[in-house]
Amino acid sequence: MAKTVCKILGVVFLLVGVAGFASPHLLGAHLDPPHNVVHIVSGVVALYFGFAGSLSGARGFCLFFGVVYLALGILGLFVVGNPAEDRMWHLGPLMLGKADHGIHVLLGLILLAGGLFTKK
Repeated sequence: MAKTVCKILGVVFLLVGVAGFASPHLLGAHLDPPHNVVHIVSGVVALYFGFAGSLSGARGFCLFFGVVYLALGILGLFVVGNPAEDRMWHLGPLMLGKADHGIHVLLGLILLAGGLFTKK
């Protein structure tokens, strides 16, 4: 399952990263150029693990990035950012708002499921 999740999300990350340059507010997210580059790099790495990497590597990718995305989403929704400003969180050069946080929670859950439900 981890390799399939890596393949699918790798394509999604690449598409969102490229589309973000043309439509910076796609799905209500804040897709500025640094955010798009993060998505493109994440997509390339996910595709590597999905197609050329080992099953344990794909599982590790899913678990690691699942935790990272879930943490980003939960922190953004409940801990940081000003509630009056759409929970906007400036993380280095990235600007993350409520839509970004929700998407990150969803991605984190999908990635964790891919990693946890893959047999070793």
